[in-house]
Amino acid sequence: MRDELDLAAGRAAFGEDPAGYIEARPPYPEALYARLVARTGLRPGTAVLEIGPGPGLATARLLELGADPLLAIEPDARLAGYLRLAFPQAGLTIINRTLEAAELPADRFDLGVAATSFHWLEQASALAKVRRALRPDGWWAMWWTNFGAERGSDPFQDATHHLFAETPRAPSHGRRGGPSFAMDHEARLADLAGAGFVEAEVDVWPWTITLETEKLVALYATFSPIQALPEPKRAVFLKGLAEVADRHFGGGAERSFSSVLYTARRPG
Repeated sequence: MRDELDLAAGRAAFGEDPAGYIEARPPYPEALYARLVARTGLRPGTAVLEIGPGPGLATARLLELGADPLLAIEPDARLAGYLRLAFPQAGLTIINRTLEAAELPADRFDLGVAATSFHWLEQASALAKVRRALRPDGWWAMWWTNFGAERGSDPFQDATHHLFAETPRAPSHGRRGGPSFAMDHEARLADLAGAGFVEAEVDVWPWTITLETEKLVALYATFSPIQALPEPKRAVFLKGLAEVADRHFGGGAERSFSSVLYTARRPG
């Protein structure tokens, strides 16, 4: 059985190369942000709490859409420092703490968000904490991009499956034998209901992009199971990935993704 990454691993997994992460990861679909705005009322002057911004892939768009003030809770000191340099806006405050250790004001925020980060937290306690920080009738939104086909054939995924034999399972993989964490709609909606949120909804956007070998390698290098490998094994993995892409897919491959958004409201 493959090893499993502890939840705490996510607090230091992505700070080695923040700029490389931003460059390699595709942005979230604009349709997701449009739905976020329509559902939660995000607009200029909206007080927003962001959990685990990482290098700011979603932070940048939230600021553009009017998040002000924006309080970001980031446990990795390297990423917190990167965010302060990348986003010097007066309305952005970064707290270098884990969510568990952060002291959040009660009833303060119109909107709380987490972009591809909330699977690194214990759901019941984390949702309870963000719920207390929201104003009555405030909104919570969490979203992910799920990498790889959830169902059906995925030739590149099949051709590279053997490379993952020694990689640990990440919390994003979800329950053994079940869907990924992000795509486990039943479990995520149950978590929200259990934490006292109402009017929970889920929206999904499937999409594909074609990536050349270099871009594929850069993307996979940002995945936590690959980052968790010792450097020699990580290099072997990425070399094997490049060889599959070059030899069997003509120097690149089409990748299937699904972006999924969960929104729910704290009762008034």
